[in-house]
Amino acid sequence: MHDIPVIIVTGASRGLGADIARWLATKGARVAVAARTLKALEAVALDVDSAGGQSLILPADVSDRKACERLVETTLHHFGRLDGLVNNAGILAPLAAIGQSDPDTWARNIAVNLLGPFYLIRAALPALRNAEGRVVNISSGAARKPIGAWSAYCAAKAALTHLTAVLAVEEPRITAVALRPGVIDTAMQALIRREGPEAMDPEKAAYFRQLKQDGRLEPSWMPARSAAWLALHAPKELSGRFVEYDDPRIADPARAMFKTLSP
Repeated sequence: MHDIPVIIVTGASRGLGADIARWLATKGARVAVAARTLKALEAVALDVDSAGGQSLILPADVSDRKACERLVETTLHHFGRLDGLVNNAGILAPLAAIGQSDPDTWARNIAVNLLGPFYLIRAALPALRNAEGRVVNISSGAARKPIGAWSAYCAAKAALTHLTAVLAVEEPRITAVALRPGVIDTAMQALIRREGPEAMDPEKAAYFRQLKQDGRLEPSWMPARSAAWLALHAPKELSGRFVEYDDPRIADPARAMFKTLSP
């Protein structure tokens, strides 16, 4: 058991995070699944266990520093080691122009999307150093491209991406990667289609609605496969980088390692 990797995945109750956990399980990993919703986590944990992995259910709000510290402590107590951390938990709200956005909702976005990963990285550093482990921070194209009405999300993801680069400079024993997962068919996209027309530029809002209508949204299992491969095998030369999920350096070995079509 000592050589079986242990990975924490946040935002694991649905969508991308759940599929990352499922892919990891197909390789026998021990996966600590973390999110706020216990019932949804229990369903994902069953999938992990049935796919050949071993799950640990960790209900937690990543915006809470103490909860993040307990999450890491519990994982280490239960499994005895930590090899990887996937910071996937994220929110989009507020979907509003800066001048109309609610300051408390804006601050909540930063707390979930940026402070949560910082808290978890900080708590996990001693174990990750020891394992020469990996951190995969789920970023976004919004980290590089400004999108009206997404100010908190854009700012948080830009900061998370640069935090990844700083982590790589400071911690040479750890491999840290920021991953752009593409435009995925998840609850976040549903929120954009629902609230975007009231808050966003009409053409931009229409673009996101058209992606769904045309079937151009990626199924979450595809970028999840790349994220799972990075959590297990991210190469040192990518440390500090912002990478696309379909970058051949990632997608090709991920496809080769995970033989099944979907988790």
